[in-house]
Amino acid sequence: MQEGIMAFFSAVGMTTIVWLAVGLIFRPGRQGVPHLRLVLPLTGDAPAMEHDVRTLRRIQAQHPGALIVLEDHGLTPEGRALARYLAAREDHAVFVSKFTKDEGENTPLKEDTYAGTDHL
Repeated sequence: MQEGIMAFFSAVGMTTIVWLAVGLIFRPGRQGVPHLRLVLPLTGDAPAMEHDVRTLRRIQAQHPGALIVLEDHGLTPEGRALARYLAAREDHAVFVSKFTKDEGENTPLKEDTYAGTDHL
């Protein structure tokens, strides 16, 4: 009986070792989702914007090549300035607005167009 148990555990152990060795040898490179956009829609003062950007950075670290997009959906001038600052500070992050570049008014541009996204 003891020999049967030892044989069982030996087989399980060998299978585990072979499985790990093959996994290390044939492990694919880190695959990312091509052209992944992590979009954060922002309105008003967006008081949690900095926390949300930190959360997106943690997600971005797991997906190489991902782009953080801070999207203006009616930010105040102060919120817009903070979003621009955060986008400039972060790697692979941009600020886009569907409103005119005039800081004082939120006049929508034509549908499906964004100011400053020609590099996306």
